[in-house]
Amino acid sequence: MRFDTSQHMKLGQQMKLAPRMIQSMEILQMPLLQLEERIDQELENNIALEIVEPGEGEGDVGVEGESGEGVERSSSDEGAGEAELSIDATSGADDFERLDTFNESNPEAAENEYSSSSSVREEHEPTYSRARLDGERDAKSDAMANTAARGASVQEQIREQWRLCDVDPRTRELGLTLIGFIEDDGYLRTPLADIADRTMDASGRATPEELERALVAMQLLVDPPGTGARDTRECLLLQLDALEEELASSPDTPPEELAAWEHVRVLIEGHLDDLAQNRLPKIVESSGLGLDEIKEALGRMRALSLAPARRLAPDETQVIIPDAIVEYDRDQDRYFAYLNDRRLPNLRVNREYALMSKDRAVEKPTREFIRKNLSNASWLIDAVEQRKRTLLRVLNVVVEAQRDFFDAGPTALRPLPMTQVAEQLGIHVATVSRAVADKHLETPRGMVALRKFFTGGTQTAGGEDVSWDAIKAALRDVIDAEDKSKPLSDDALAAALGERGIEIARRTVAKYRSQMDIPSARLRREF
Repeated sequence: MRFDTSQHMKLGQQMKLAPRMIQSMEILQMPLLQLEERIDQELENNIALEIVEPGEGEGDVGVEGESGEGVERSSSDEGAGEAELSIDATSGADDFERLDTFNESNPEAAENEYSSSSSVREEHEPTYSRARLDGERDAKSDAMANTAARGASVQEQIREQWRLCDVDPRTRELGLTLIGFIEDDGYLRTPLADIADRTMDASGRATPEELERALVAMQLLVDPPGTGARDTRECLLLQLDALEEELASSPDTPPEELAAWEHVRVLIEGHLDDLAQNRLPKIVESSGLGLDEIKEALGRMRALSLAPARRLAPDETQVIIPDAIVEYDRDQDRYFAYLNDRRLPNLRVNREYALMSKDRAVEKPTREFIRKNLSNASWLIDAVEQRKRTLLRVLNVVVEAQRDFFDAGPTALRPLPMTQVAEQLGIHVATVSRAVADKHLETPRGMVALRKFFTGGTQTAGGEDVSWDAIKAALRDVIDAEDKSKPLSDDALAAALGERGIEIARRTVAKYRSQMDIPSARLRREF
């Protein structure tokens, strides 16, 4: 056996992304609200970053760079606010070249994490804290202190109700155990036998019978009615019991009203599966109720909820703020877009800290700390401006390519692959993908996700390009216009689309119908 060493030369290419390059891509991908939070975070952590207040002159923006050359580091330089699409769609082969140049001239910034200054700041902040310079209270801390607390969860609210119920200690204890298994919609889907196997306390293992008694008590005593149900039928019956008890206790309730709700009970107890399959003639034959009585009962059933505890859940409605706005210019007969960046502050680096970073009278650790903050601030300003330019260039292509959509609506949406846009702009397709991710446009057609404009498609019989989303919109139009007493089958839907010049197979119709949550013809039928 022979052991020896040798040296070899190998020529190859590798692409490595610096941390700053990765973070610049993250900035590009952020929607407006998330970018606002990111900027607020850096304003909180970075002493060298500040906001240009309205009315302040541009002369305060210039600072002296590491090489002694005068540089401008202000987000107001690019003209924040309503900027029309005036960027050449074919200019620039690399959207991140400027950031690369910045990384090369500021190597200490490329080695730091986005908010790495915060870890070093702790050592120097007592001397150079922004709060101590201006003598004011921290507005962000005050805002956080005034923020509403997190709403109580469904389980917490039910548990609070259960503690106030007049039950014996053993039932109370088992009820608290059951509440831990109740889901956010109010259902208890875990079998009682499984809960019994997992339950062991000072009184020993609970039996399914004990848990059943505790569950019945809980279903009767906690609100909203239907909480603790184990399936849909039980959930509806619990709500119906509570409703009928309330009606029966009122002397003003006519007997006809109670009789009508009894028809609802008949449907829930014996015909729920047939209702789900829209088999109303079968229910007429087996229930003894007339078709009109069944329809009336179905209308009353809409007052009952399939997920009653949802009303207890905290309101988590997501607010969508458009990243850009598309408007129509009647004089020039064209659509134009501009960024909705009035919400974003104009940023700049702090001149005083820039001078301190070169002042030899300042201790070296402090100067290094300030330099890192200056580099982070300059990088953030550049990254935000690069995001604006890239997004505007992509929007320019979208508005031009999808003119028919803005004129006629979703049925006129054209295929627009991201690869086509990337080639037109001279950038990588991944850059386009990040630019459109989670972004929304406010258009004359309403709020539209930017990614909606990027889709594949096919050609109509007339040779026109049509996107898959446009086909879906046409399919919905056909279904909305059908005779509900005789809804169209998937084959008939395909034929109807064919009359519009859209040739697709029946299975494609079925797939799109499923994606749009449109039921089959039998379930769409109205008697």
